[in-house]
Amino acid sequence: MNETPMKTIGIEVDADGIATLTIDVQGRSMNVITPAFLDDLERAVERIASDGDIRGVIVTSGKDAFMAGADLIGLVEAFDERSDLTATIGECRKLQSALRRLETCGKPVAAAINGTALGGGLEICLACHYRVAADRPDAVLGLPEVQVGLLPGGGGTQRLPRLIGIERALQLITQGRHVSATEALELGIVHAVAAPGKVLDTIRTWLAESGDAAQPWDRKGFRIPGGAGLTNPAVVQTQMVGTALLQKATNHNYPAPIAIMSAVYEGSVLPMDRALEVETRYFVSLLSNPVSRNMMRTLFVNKGAADKLVRRPEGPPTREVKKLGVLGAGMMGAGIAYVSARAGMAVVLLDTTAEKAEEGKDYSRELLRKRTQRGKLTDDESAAVLARIETTTSYDSLAGADLVIEAVFEERKIKAEVTKAAEPQLAAGGVFASNTSTLPITGLAKASQHPERFIGIHFFSPVDRMPLVEIIRGRETGSEAVAAALDYVRQLGKTPIVVNDSRGFYTSRVFGTFSREGINMLAEGVNPALIENVAKHAGMPVGPLAVTDEVSLELSWHVMKQGMADLGADYVASPADEVIRLFVEKLERSGKRAGRGFYEYPHDGPKHLWPGLERHFPRAGRQPSPEEVRDRLLYIQALESVRCLDEKVLEFAADADIGSVFGWGFPAWTGGTVSFIEWVGLQRFVDRADRLAGAYGPRFDVPESLRSMAERGRAFYRDAA
Repeated sequence: MNETPMKTIGIEVDADGIATLTIDVQGRSMNVITPAFLDDLERAVERIASDGDIRGVIVTSGKDAFMAGADLIGLVEAFDERSDLTATIGECRKLQSALRRLETCGKPVAAAINGTALGGGLEICLACHYRVAADRPDAVLGLPEVQVGLLPGGGGTQRLPRLIGIERALQLITQGRHVSATEALELGIVHAVAAPGKVLDTIRTWLAESGDAAQPWDRKGFRIPGGAGLTNPAVVQTQMVGTALLQKATNHNYPAPIAIMSAVYEGSVLPMDRALEVETRYFVSLLSNPVSRNMMRTLFVNKGAADKLVRRPEGPPTREVKKLGVLGAGMMGAGIAYVSARAGMAVVLLDTTAEKAEEGKDYSRELLRKRTQRGKLTDDESAAVLARIETTTSYDSLAGADLVIEAVFEERKIKAEVTKAAEPQLAAGGVFASNTSTLPITGLAKASQHPERFIGIHFFSPVDRMPLVEIIRGRETGSEAVAAALDYVRQLGKTPIVVNDSRGFYTSRVFGTFSREGINMLAEGVNPALIENVAKHAGMPVGPLAVTDEVSLELSWHVMKQGMADLGADYVASPADEVIRLFVEKLERSGKRAGRGFYEYPHDGPKHLWPGLERHFPRAGRQPSPEEVRDRLLYIQALESVRCLDEKVLEFAADADIGSVFGWGFPAWTGGTVSFIEWVGLQRFVDRADRLAGAYGPRFDVPESLRSMAERGRAFYRDAA
């Protein structure tokens, strides 16, 4: 009876009895661990173990890379808090069991690591007795599971410490750091590095000359390099110091790093089979934790879909920006010019004077100089990028541009002037974009002769480091402009979300609630150090007062006045307004750039909160608890995100989460503003928000849509159409 062919692994046995297992998961650009692959691996390992004609094994890949690890999309969909624990443990042990059977089958197994091997891909290699990596500059090895809230579940927490020692293994696993083939050799992760065409030759030589079929940890008397257990002073110090450093870095918000420390420590004093059971226990605890699901869904699944332009209109053909015009050579314009030139575009950087335009190009010069010094670029590559940036004061230089982005001051009159001057220079069908962070695109498009080709492309500062770009569709913006903007963002290698027009759009609107709530608390007499420290402890990159300084109070005041003028009686004032007015108009403390804001910025020391804050905002006799401060800062953002969904500023919960995490740094452990609500639980969130509204006012009012979802037991993701 013929066996059903395997779909993900091919097996060929040569005349010398060497079986080559070629991993090739069909329909995927990179090999990933799927249920079908696990089934095939079990079958392949059983054949190797039981077939007397097979005397050695080579495991390699049929793709350019070796393997990327687990299919996280499948993990998110397959396991949640409702999953059967016993069944989940059984599924999670499949890879472990197959690899353990492989390394103890009595036949030498070698990994031909032809390219990148990450996560479960590297764990497969670690279970092989001999490992040879191709010497490729684009190939890396690593166990990055911690970055999505998990730990290596295929034996990585147990085999890597046994190979290179606990301290070095923990540094790699808890950070999810990738290493090159050369560094992997230095660490002892691989046995050899060979030219890409010589990997198999190196392995065949080993099989012929040595072919040792036993792992070090399966030999009698084996000891982990550097020691293990509480009796070893170095290990004790590693565990104690490492745990303290992790807690400081994660603020107790991320369970994965501590689970990794525990799995490594407990497993290191046990035989391998028992150690793997320990690993599974911790892996399943993380898999069933909402934090890991939030992180997997937002940081990998949803971001991956956004990077593939899931929101792109289907009709328009793909476009490439070959020539880009950037109006305004300030911080934003200079940053846009840099990333676009790095992506291979010819960039025309325009400002009112030649000096200002050159200063904008100097921004690229400095970034390129640093990258060249660090060995990231050659001198020739750096020079080529700079050569692609042309500075000018003449709009004629924009002639034939496929896309023009204005990044001038946030004032309608100025934006209208540059729109009218630049638009005639666009190539046929070219698109004009505004980098505004707050002004509605529909209003700005009134200065355009082609409002259907006018769109918002909102970058975040610093442009070269921030991964998100917010695409804003005005009322008259056509699908061709949306598609063109998304194609441009893909050229840059950044992550886009698409939103509909409104004041502040999505990111600035919701992020503004965070900074204003912090200022509101300051006005109430809450200790500013408490506000700032709680925000950072919750996972925000910086506190609301510090970030307002960085954005500048002057800009906040300008945007506030613009809102008052535009909305009139509909403008909703808050205590933060008067605080900002006081700082800008009377105290002349406009923020970090001026060296004076909520913080002091001395030349000879670190920034610190301005001592004068207490004089202007005396401390209240009763200070709120840290939990109260945290809830006010996080809930206000989540509630405003729901309002954006209700108003169709956002059309998808996934975009709310991506935008919040990658746009302004909403805590990644939550998965984003919407996932945070699901993490809390909709009914619990509603109840808590009601209490906050009773104490602090209608800005915490629960949208009826959210209240209805909670009453019906629904969720944003599980019940999405």
